[in-house]
Amino acid sequence: MIEIEGLTKQFGPVTAVAGIDLKVAKGEVLGFLGPNGAGKSTTMKMVTGFLTPSAGRVTVCGHDIETDTLAAQKTIGYLPEGAPAYGEMTPRQFLAFIARVRGFEGDAIKARVDAAVAKTDLDPVLDQPIDTLSKGFKRRVGLAQAILHDPPVLIMDEPTDGLDPNQKHSVRNLIRAMAAEKAIVISTHLLEEVEAICTRAVIIDRGKVVADGTPAQLLARSRYHNAVTLVVPAKDADDITTKLRTIPAIATIEQTAAPDNAVQLTAFPKSGALLIEDIGRMAADDEWTVQELYAEPGRLDEVFRSITTHDAARAREGRA
Repeated sequence: MIEIEGLTKQFGPVTAVAGIDLKVAKGEVLGFLGPNGAGKSTTMKMVTGFLTPSAGRVTVCGHDIETDTLAAQKTIGYLPEGAPAYGEMTPRQFLAFIARVRGFEGDAIKARVDAAVAKTDLDPVLDQPIDTLSKGFKRRVGLAQAILHDPPVLIMDEPTDGLDPNQKHSVRNLIRAMAAEKAIVISTHLLEEVEAICTRAVIIDRGKVVADGTPAQLLARSRYHNAVTLVVPAKDADDITTKLRTIPAIATIEQTAAPDNAVQLTAFPKSGALLIEDIGRMAADDEWTVQELYAEPGRLDEVFRSITTHDAARAREGRA
């Protein structure tokens, strides 16, 4: 439903997006990740037709975004960064205006507005000026306008930004409910969001794709994938560490201090080996005092840091 080929954007001497190739199919919820300045928002603006690429091609539902712009944009629901709206309007007025812009008339306008309001829980503020709303409600107004015409493609920049935990849960449930019939792209800084709702994640850095896979596949790239962590009394830590080193599949063991005079031991596997059963059996057989014992699926933040450029390095290159 979205096809991106060689997408490039230059601003003077700065290359913000450097030849991205990407396809997004119906039923996919794609988490679009990258550090600040990596090119995420620029890419989304080109995909939606708000910026003209320096090179490359984008098609949305078969329509070229440059040569068949209106047809492509009819298929897109777009929530841009900051969720801009006309602040003097109420949500009811703004959504009715968007419905008319989208080509709806008469009773269809009210039906579309009512459906979008119900999905985004905007009833309590429907007749207040948008300028007076909290950041969370403004975000929900932006989400409502993006889904109002039931588009087959949804592109959202930080859809849960400014929402409290209950609101985040509600929006994530809405995205899951829509996912089967749409192609959804979500730009986010929240790695928890990727694990919660995304079927696939793409990480970009310096305008290029540096990782592409399911959340599970990205977690498997973490050094913590299948690592086992134990929290044990400090007095037992050295003895337990010595015994753990007898397990052939363990590569290294790290110790860190824990509260209440305890030590956290993390055993890292060789080549993704499973350790939890061997360690659990040893702990039971030797009757260790264990406060916590768990296997780690991996850590997305650690994968993210390992393959992306830090702010200081980017600033030195003039990309911050």
